[in-house]
Amino acid sequence: MIDDVMTKKLKTYTLEEIKDKYIGESGTPERDQFEYELKMELMGRMIKEVRKERKLTQAQLGELVGVQKAQISKLESSANSATLETLVRVFKAMQAEVFFNIKIDNHHLRLC
Repeated sequence: MIDDVMTKKLKTYTLEEIKDKYIGESGTPERDQFEYELKMELMGRMIKEVRKERKLTQAQLGELVGVQKAQISKLESSANSATLETLVRVFKAMQAEVFFNIKIDNHHLRLC
């Protein structure tokens, strides 16, 4: 009996399959919200990493951008409430290049 258990393979799932099952299939409102929040979380982490690489405090970055330290802190913890304009200003203040890729009906537009 132990040999039977040892020889059985566990079923594996891809991350996409798990997200489909527990969050919702791609294109559903729940999945779109999850993907958006994940991207904003990553954006906040990216802001923090670049700020630290540039050896800036939150207050110093805030001065460069023209916002309070508290707003930089909020951006780093979750960029959810940030406007696109604010995000661009933050990265430009840190001398980072910002690119946007837009795809509409198989047409790609890249903005720098």
